[in-house]
Amino acid sequence: MAPSLRAVATAVVALTLGGCATFSSDGGLDAVSAMTTDRIGQDIQLKRPAGTDPATQAELNELLKQPLSADSAVRVALLNNQGLRASLQELGVAEADLVQAGRMANPSVGFGRMSGGGETEIERSVMFDLVGLLTIPLRRDIESRRFEGAKLIAATDAVRLAADTRKAYFNAVAAAQSAQYAEQVREAAQASAELASRMAKVGNLSALDQAREQAFSAEATAQLARARHHATAAREQLTRLMGVWGTSTAFQLPERLPDMPGTPREPSNIESLAMQQRLDVQLAKLNTQATARALGLTKATSFVNVLHAGYANSSTSGEPRENGYEIELALPLFDWGGARTAKAEALYMQAVHRTANTAITARSQVREAYSAYRTSYDLARHYRDEIVPLRKKISEETLLRYNGMLMSVFELLADARAQINGVNAAIEAQRDFWIADTDLQAAIHGAGGATTSLSSSVATESAAAGH
Repeated sequence: MAPSLRAVATAVVALTLGGCATFSSDGGLDAVSAMTTDRIGQDIQLKRPAGTDPATQAELNELLKQPLSADSAVRVALLNNQGLRASLQELGVAEADLVQAGRMANPSVGFGRMSGGGETEIERSVMFDLVGLLTIPLRRDIESRRFEGAKLIAATDAVRLAADTRKAYFNAVAAAQSAQYAEQVREAAQASAELASRMAKVGNLSALDQAREQAFSAEATAQLARARHHATAAREQLTRLMGVWGTSTAFQLPERLPDMPGTPREPSNIESLAMQQRLDVQLAKLNTQATARALGLTKATSFVNVLHAGYANSSTSGEPRENGYEIELALPLFDWGGARTAKAEALYMQAVHRTANTAITARSQVREAYSAYRTSYDLARHYRDEIVPLRKKISEETLLRYNGMLMSVFELLADARAQINGVNAAIEAQRDFWIADTDLQAAIHGAGGATTSLSSSVATESAAAGH
């Protein structure tokens, strides 16, 4: 081989070896775990399939033995949710693309044989993609940003799973509480209906009043059936998010929701914090940067996008072998790359506008989430400090008047029903606060989401006032 060809081959080998990338030891999971720890206070340990890691299984068993808290339910979901495991596999796909981008395309080998007139001519060649070799650093940079984007997406999925699990947990606990109170309503209604039936038999109650008590008893039975189904559905939603099955579905929930904090959070820096912490904002910025780098690659290869060079030799019967080199270049006669460049520029501007829209949406979502948080806090405290104590006082006064024969037993039972409905409304208000708190954290640290509806407690109280 001629000295010049040997120099070219040496340069090709050096660039190829220098541009080779290898797989990381953690596959990007450590970075994802660090991001989730910063935002939800819990890491991710999903390096092996479920059931094959004794330490993970032991932790799951220990968590499920005790009555679940919101944090322990989130922990079970992060350890055991199969949907999260599936989304984390995107890290492996993105890292494989990154490693592939750092490797030169395989060379092509050519062989030709021609014979005639008693002579045989043989041609041999080895061709390398020089453009692909020279653009390895740029392609690796682009794929590296995409790998970072995959980490952000995985962290977003983990944070979203944590938020969904917390909301499902609060829904499940509140639904179980409501089912217990619905059972008390039914017992009171059945007692009232039985008493009305006995009084009607002796002529001390009209048929209309008896029918009203029986109708309420029937409605209370239907409401209890609905409440029990809602409790089952809420529990199953939590079960799905935690990824448990079989005997593990017999986990225990506390009898009541956790107490509210003494003071609400102040909205002083939530917007700026969201701009720093929101994963979707960070992902939008990263996508814009990656698109800009891709635009640079498009411009660099728009004129010369196919360039091959390599060693070649030929031999003819009875003649000495001839050595040399070949260069293949695609001539830009019909496609000058203008369309590709225009497309890349449009994609870049699209990414810029999407980033701006994501930031505006994030700021709006965090303000709305705080409004729901503060309103639900005030409502829950209002029920706890005002409505429930007043209902209790009314019940005590009613009982005193009944004992003094100043009120009928039906008035006593009706007041008991109203008190239970008021407690149910307080449970819903407290549940709404914890869900709003979760939505606020998601709006600040995750990717936003739906805000809490505050109409359920009002509807329940209105229904209670109708009886």
